[in-house]
Amino acid sequence: MKLFTPRGILLLLVTALTPISWGTTYLVTTQFLPPDRPLLAAVMRALPMGLILLAFFRRLPHGIWWWRVVVLGLLNFGFWFPLLFVAAYRLPGGISATVAAGLPLIAILLSWTLLKERPTTARIVLGVVAIAGVGLLVLTSKAHLDPIGLFAAITGITGMGLATVLIKRWGRPVSLPLFLSWQLVVGGLFLLPITLLVEGLPPSVNWINIAGFSYLGFIGTGIAYVLWFRGIERLPVTAVTFLNLLSPITATLLGWIFLGQDLTLLQLLGAGIVLVSVLLGQLVSAPQQPAPDAKAEVSRSLASDNSPAHV
Repeated sequence: MKLFTPRGILLLLVTALTPISWGTTYLVTTQFLPPDRPLLAAVMRALPMGLILLAFFRRLPHGIWWWRVVVLGLLNFGFWFPLLFVAAYRLPGGISATVAAGLPLIAILLSWTLLKERPTTARIVLGVVAIAGVGLLVLTSKAHLDPIGLFAAITGITGMGLATVLIKRWGRPVSLPLFLSWQLVVGGLFLLPITLLVEGLPPSVNWINIAGFSYLGFIGTGIAYVLWFRGIERLPVTAVTFLNLLSPITATLLGWIFLGQDLTLLQLLGAGIVLVSVLLGQLVSAPQQPAPDAKAEVSRSLASDNSPAHV
């Protein structure tokens, strides 16, 4: 789809709602969820929503999509969610956001490898400028580099970038909500026994915790990932990943409004750089068709098994 048409711009704006919703994760995690429970937060964000969607559609993967769904489910949710919450609990939001700002550069590199899209100088420079802008926006002199949190943030964002490119390469065999449900269930079931062994259940859960889990599951995952996958499918990968820079802007704004955090002129400068990077990121992302083999692979996988399994 061409970016700068009414439909293309509308799709960009709708896709941008996803990173904006992800920008609320730090606030919700620190203010609404039980403390020091990253694995529990990851399971509750993925598994309930996945089971609800799967119960509604009552359909399982088939053929090559079994292993593909496992790969995507682990990258998007089984690995990414717990690493995200580990980073949120152990790092200041500024450091986590700065690491996450590297997603466009990661996507550029992986698109070159897997989608045969040559990186341009403009995209690489914009990716670096975006990281600098996010750093100005969110880093403070009091930021503390926790090695475990930093490793979690870098590993998680790399896995998310790989999943983004693989979804673009492979396409999907079913509707977006059903495709999402398979991945959520894989990720949630992978995390459930680990959570019970490592963290166990919290001694108590209150209504504030339930509200936080519900928001992250329904809004921050169910709706957000359907919009994200739709954007990946119809827009250039780099254009979509540059939208992810809206997340730290949202997190900083919410911290200023609800947590009384300072907002300096330097941070405003950083926010301006990030917004310009997002806009220019769309300009330098040349319109492209989906990966040549994506539709063909989906057609072959459907043809190989005309009677999909049902729950």
